[in-house]
Amino acid sequence: AAEAAVRAQAEAVRRLKQDKADPDEIAKEVAKLLEMKAQLGGDEGKHKFVLKTPKGTRDYSPKQMAIRERVFDAIVTCFKRHGAEVIDTPVFELKETLTGKYGEDSKLIYDLKDQGGELLSLRYDLTVPFARYLAMNKITNIKRYHIAKVYRRDNPAMTRGRYREFYQCDFDIAGQFDPMIPDAECLKIVHEILSDLQLGDFLIKVNDRRILDGMFAVCGVPDSKFRTICSSVDKLDKMPWEEVRSEMVGEKGLSPEAADRIGEYVQLHGGLDLIERLLQDAKLSQNKLAKEGLGDMKLLFEYLTLFGIAGEISFDLSLARGLDYYTGVIFEAVLLQQENEHVEEPVSVGSVAGGGRYDGLVGMFDPKGRKVPCVGVSIGIERIFSILEQRVEASEEKIRTTETQVLVASAQKKLLEERLKLISELWDAGIKAEVLYKKNPKLLNQLQYCEDTGIPLVAIVGEQELKDGVVKLRVVATREEVNVRRENLVEEIRMRTSR
Repeated sequence: AAEAAVRAQAEAVRRLKQDKADPDEIAKEVAKLLEMKAQLGGDEGKHKFVLKTPKGTRDYSPKQMAIRERVFDAIVTCFKRHGAEVIDTPVFELKETLTGKYGEDSKLIYDLKDQGGELLSLRYDLTVPFARYLAMNKITNIKRYHIAKVYRRDNPAMTRGRYREFYQCDFDIAGQFDPMIPDAECLKIVHEILSDLQLGDFLIKVNDRRILDGMFAVCGVPDSKFRTICSSVDKLDKMPWEEVRSEMVGEKGLSPEAADRIGEYVQLHGGLDLIERLLQDAKLSQNKLAKEGLGDMKLLFEYLTLFGIAGEISFDLSLARGLDYYTGVIFEAVLLQQENEHVEEPVSVGSVAGGGRYDGLVGMFDPKGRKVPCVGVSIGIERIFSILEQRVEASEEKIRTTETQVLVASAQKKLLEERLKLISELWDAGIKAEVLYKKNPKLLNQLQYCEDTGIPLVAIVGEQELKDGVVKLRVVATREEVNVRRENLVEEIRMRTSR
């Protein structure tokens, strides 16, 4: 009867539309129809769900998470080795906290609706929240790491590890110290992590905002155009010089002469020899900022040599890093890919870490403008993860998604109680153990489960073993079996799984 009423109402609506009745009357009858459908329930009232993740995001399967955990472990181990503490901050900040800190990238900030009188935005990175945290708590000295998700309203290119929601792994040193010692340590950290993860050959490019600004000044770029020209130079790793030049001249109104002068500098890269050469450069050496930056760069390379990593570091005048808050040394690590034997120079496959010095950011938040010098690095976990994931797929390496050390099994029926007693003893002793959720599982099925999931040991309880006070311990890989006294089982499992 209810379905008939719905059909009758639908027919009435159709007739009203046909007769071009008053729109208000049609709307009223449509609302009535929808209400009747909703009450009816069933498929007619049901909403059809689109099963997908939002644009620029993804789910991670247990196998992918196992690879991710390995990467996070390597990174956290390195951060802790260098004496860092860990902090966390909210996933959203007051909108004004983030506004004006990112230059041209600010358009990518995710704004939220007004929530009870507060205008909020999702955090864009972990650096600005860190600076807010320091100013708010009047902290002038800390070495910290922070691993958390950040959000960017970007056009995602997920195959290249570009997302709208992604993790950042940041390490920062805040405090007043002698020049370039903390900066050199940040570069050492990048070197250690990339070496540890065995991603292949890499290069860490370094430059200094003061050298860039000095270069812009001597090339004839007006002060007001420094930041916008800087963001054009930052595209040199993705675009050829000709395109960057035409953007500077055509879109940003820079004179062709100034652009050509910039072109002579930004195509230079090298080591200490290049720094010495630029210190003698007639134009650059006259600029106070550039001279300061080059002096510090020389000092940095001396420390990097002491750390034994100068071979993988390149002083590169095209490196700009588009973010507004950098004030000194800036750096970026790229993975190299040798296309073939005939190519002279290795080809870059994208940035996997970046960072630099930002001495003015904390002062922006401090009511008295007190400055806290900071330098930090962010590891590009998503791109690293994409590379490792592809590598695992290609090698068909079997990835374990659990850490279970032993399966508690039984060889005969009616031993569920004994299995549960034994597994409880193992759990209480800190052993990672599983049991199949069946009263009487077949021994073959239990052993197959271990094969499928990579569990190395099986503890088998049987009637005879219970009488003798032992447990049969089976090594899945070799099928070797030994009887172990029940009181020695925990020790035996620990010994065998620690090898």
